[in-house]
Amino acid sequence: MNELLIAGIDEVGRGCLAGPVVAALVILDPANPVPGLADSKSLSAPRRTRLAAEIREKSLVWSLGRAEPSEIDRLNILQASLLAMVRAAQGGLPALTPVWIRVDGSHYPGIEFPGEAVVDGDRLFAEVSAASILAKVYRDNEMILLDRICPGYGFRNNKGYPTREHLESLRNRGTTRFHRQSFAPVKHISRYHPFR
Repeated sequence: MNELLIAGIDEVGRGCLAGPVVAALVILDPANPVPGLADSKSLSAPRRTRLAAEIREKSLVWSLGRAEPSEIDRLNILQASLLAMVRAAQGGLPALTPVWIRVDGSHYPGIEFPGEAVVDGDRLFAEVSAASILAKVYRDNEMILLDRICPGYGFRNNKGYPTREHLESLRNRGTTRFHRQSFAPVKHISRYHPFR
């Protein structure tokens, strides 16, 4: 059966000013498909949540990996994204080995399995779409939690992206330990609140 199995990997959160970058790996079950898969950005939040539950239930393997803001600052966002993908692969592939891995984007992570990087892979391939959905739902839920820990930055709504509200909060409140200190809009803010 393994000769039929293809894994998909995608990450979310590269353009954010706060929070981790999160990657997911998914191996769909050819005998138990998940209808309606698409690029996570094209789906409503309720639809993504429903699909994520179905993906977790029906997939042969799924796994998440992440890189923290401190790792993003140390490595740079590209290398941290690839690290999150490697961690997702390390979490999922010992359970089942696919014959091929499709990764969304133009860079293939350092994993010891054959595969390819495909620009717009999350639109083109169901397994990459599934990974995109899992990663986004997980990360969005974490940012909603961070909104309760760090009120006033609008994380529930902006998910850490550089919206006008978020940038204004940074200017007024300073940064938090969840912000990526190496990113331009953040590193010019001098105040830092270690308790946040």
